[in-house]
Amino acid sequence: MKRTAASKHRVPKWAYLLFITLAAFVCYRIVQRTASEVKPTQPPARPALVAKVVTKDVPVYLDEIGTCAAYETVQVQAQVIGQIIARHFQDGSDVTQGDPLFTIDPRPYQATLDQAKAQAALDQATLKRQEDLRARKVISQQDYDTAVANAQKSQAAAEAAQVNLDYCYIKSPINGRVGLRNVDVGNLVGPSTPPLVAIQGLDPIYTDFTVAENDLPLVRKYVGGPNVKVQTYLSDGSIAPRTGDLYFIDYAVQPGSGTVKARGVTPNPDRALWPSEFVRVRFILDMLKNATLVPSQAVQVSQSGPFVFVVKPDNTVDLRTVKPGQRQEGDLTVIENGLKPDETVVVTGQLALSPGAKVAPQPYAAQGASTAEQSAASKSPL
Repeated sequence: MKRTAASKHRVPKWAYLLFITLAAFVCYRIVQRTASEVKPTQPPARPALVAKVVTKDVPVYLDEIGTCAAYETVQVQAQVIGQIIARHFQDGSDVTQGDPLFTIDPRPYQATLDQAKAQAALDQATLKRQEDLRARKVISQQDYDTAVANAQKSQAAAEAAQVNLDYCYIKSPINGRVGLRNVDVGNLVGPSTPPLVAIQGLDPIYTDFTVAENDLPLVRKYVGGPNVKVQTYLSDGSIAPRTGDLYFIDYAVQPGSGTVKARGVTPNPDRALWPSEFVRVRFILDMLKNATLVPSQAVQVSQSGPFVFVVKPDNTVDLRTVKPGQRQEGDLTVIENGLKPDETVVVTGQLALSPGAKVAPQPYAAQGASTAEQSAASKSPL
């Protein structure tokens, strides 16, 4: 009897299955409703330094290594024989044209000049008397011609003696800087002795450099144009670049080196450039008008070629293929095509970006910019 009562209160198996099915359905609906209520989260904006595309005139140039050479070099030579009695300069000093350098004992030449002048005066007096006698037809034509010749000869001798006396006072023939003297006071010098001293003209100064054979097509395109210039500066940046004119370019390639010689004339008023000193040379061939430029760091390279990230008005970025040109002063690079003026590009932070990504732009200040420039850049709206 007990077993019969227990079997009457047993729950059927289908009830368990129904309960499990209803529970699973309720859980599924709860999860589905919860998922529909959760909104998808946007990835955070990536920090990036950005800069505006700028336009300005920039040069087309070649960078070379060169040396300086004196504009003029004079070896001062004695023109007359004599003993040096005075020196009027300090070794290594600057002199101007006409400054005294040496004095050769002038006494022998002064005596010769006085004698020549006396003879010239006597011959002039003789000629005057001969002219009076000839007017009265007292002397022959031959005597008169002899008197004329003697007067002319004595006058020439006096002038020659004056020249030799002037040679005793040796003066600088150019503006420049004297080197080490080769003689001292008391030395006997003359036309056959070594030069007394050398003088080099330093303002302006020559800048000698070479152009590679591979660059000749570009040089030939612009040489002779109005914008061809030669900039000279020191590698340590101790002086500002100095712009001069192209003085000479050879029209023959040097065998073995594959280069062409060129020379510029560079202003050097402070004598900061010295002969034989190594310098950097920027050979400017032409000027690009209204060139498009961006910071050099903005240009990246992928398998498809150079590109930049352009920032849109909604602060998302677009990958733009570009054609970069020469680098310019201020760490800027010319963009020949692919960008428009006043567009904004990403300068740093490109590795974390992809097309369509959102950025948190901050103004980029180039290295070396002044504090005032950086402050102005941080306040400028983008």
